[in-house]
Amino acid sequence: MSKGLKVFFMILLAFSLIMTGCSDSSTSGDANEGSEDSGDVSIAENGDPLGKYDPVIEATFVRSVDETLKLLEGETVKDNVWLDYYRDELGINVKYEWIAPVGDQFDQKMNVTLASGDIPEFINVTPTQLKQLVDADMVMDLSKIYEGYAAPLTKEVLTADGTGPFDAATIDGKLFGLPNIDSSIDRAHFIWVRTDWLEKLGLPEPKTMDDVLKISEAFAKQDPDSNGKNDTTGLAVTKDLWDGYAGLTGFFNGYHAYPNIWIKDDGGKLVYGSIQPEMKKALKALQDMFKDGQIDKEFGVKPGGKVAEDPASGKNGLHFGQQWTSLWPLQSNRDQDSSAQWKAFPLVSVDNQPARPQITLGTTSWWAVKKGVKHPEAIVKMFNGFVEKNWGETAEFDKYYLPEGAEGTWKMSPPTPSPPMKNLEAFLSIREAVDNGTTDQLTGEAKVVYDRVKSHEDGDQTMWGWERIYGADGVFGIMKEYKDKDLFMRNEFNGAPTATMTQKQATLEQLQNEVFTKIILGSADISTFDKFVKDWKALGGEQITKEVNGWYKSIK
Repeated sequence: MSKGLKVFFMILLAFSLIMTGCSDSSTSGDANEGSEDSGDVSIAENGDPLGKYDPVIEATFVRSVDETLKLLEGETVKDNVWLDYYRDELGINVKYEWIAPVGDQFDQKMNVTLASGDIPEFINVTPTQLKQLVDADMVMDLSKIYEGYAAPLTKEVLTADGTGPFDAATIDGKLFGLPNIDSSIDRAHFIWVRTDWLEKLGLPEPKTMDDVLKISEAFAKQDPDSNGKNDTTGLAVTKDLWDGYAGLTGFFNGYHAYPNIWIKDDGGKLVYGSIQPEMKKALKALQDMFKDGQIDKEFGVKPGGKVAEDPASGKNGLHFGQQWTSLWPLQSNRDQDSSAQWKAFPLVSVDNQPARPQITLGTTSWWAVKKGVKHPEAIVKMFNGFVEKNWGETAEFDKYYLPEGAEGTWKMSPPTPSPPMKNLEAFLSIREAVDNGTTDQLTGEAKVVYDRVKSHEDGDQTMWGWERIYGADGVFGIMKEYKDKDLFMRNEFNGAPTATMTQKQATLEQLQNEVFTKIILGSADISTFDKFVKDWKALGGEQITKEVNGWYKSIK
């Protein structure tokens, strides 16, 4: 690429990022300069997939941290068991150029970093960000590096969810990002309800959407905490609408609406779920709930962490969310009130057709490597190490993933690729062992998780959240039902961002979320949805739909 074109792409990248709002320490400009040179590698160059660099090399990263993180005493984000492992066993010294809280702060710093062109050697990005970096000629083709350095177990893990994770990072036949593989099914939503409040108010467990609406109304108006004050809410909702805790995805699914994913229409073509007629009915129901005082009047400005204060303090008893919400924020509620009891229920339907929980590709980010890095294969070695120490023959799961007294130790590794079915498999292994009386034979993840469930059964209330996930009545029993009945509604588009997506997607998502929020708040009439659909199509959505269907036709 000529110098002039490179400058042009840098300017284009900076402009698009601002508009959306959204290794060896001695790198050489000649080393691996250009993706075409990245394929001249072999495992023999540094021994094996887990071979140690000698002397130690330095690799630069940036990262986010979230509020659910609980480390062992003495450990920090910059000094922990994972960074020790990478340095001492693989010879890779991890250096963070900056660290920011997950959410707006991280997004803003990442946008500035990308726009500046001064990226770290290894960077975790979204598909759109990856496409922008590729267009700006800033990252390497990792095709042969992955093939040359990925251990067999790593390849098994990264391909366990199909080709989608690789398709999304493959541009012009070249792999520019390694998928930070994660579970797709674990993104399914459930209904989480305080069942002690149900019993107190004489309400049935939710079987229909009408039941959910009645529970929301009762929890907001019938003083379920018995303090004589009007200080509880019905349905918990975050300002971000689609979060794993208190998001609205599961609520919409109950109306057979599928926001933010591509689904097949009756003719077999792909259409965008957010603009389908079913969305309108669900939005009207939420608008009515807000008007009736069931939804926090300030939800439009409250992120998940702020909304979580309500259930933790006993002021909310109903939300839609993913399988982990019993660990956070519901465990905090139990810590303060041992009589509080929560249970997960399957999504329910507005009619006689089953509700189908939507899921997207579990992989939401990819690891890219800056051009000019002397040891681009270091990130693959870190992938190998993470997979091996958690699920390989030398695994120490209770040290590197879930050590006693910590939550989220696994997050301290920069890359965190995980087997996409591991949680369901652990649940099934535990239930089978309990039924057969062979729990003493459990190993690895299943053993560590079972020990936590057993601790709760023996009286340790701090392990209550684990029992709600993996116990006999745990949420993964419902996950198994979702899977066995083939209820998952999968996103049909898994390709790399199309040309118009790269330019318009962020603007369209912002428009969507602003309109939906205004409709729920009642500051916009429900008819605004119809205008939104027209605007979405005119502002790029119609062209994106053509491009998505072009991709879909090409893979059939």
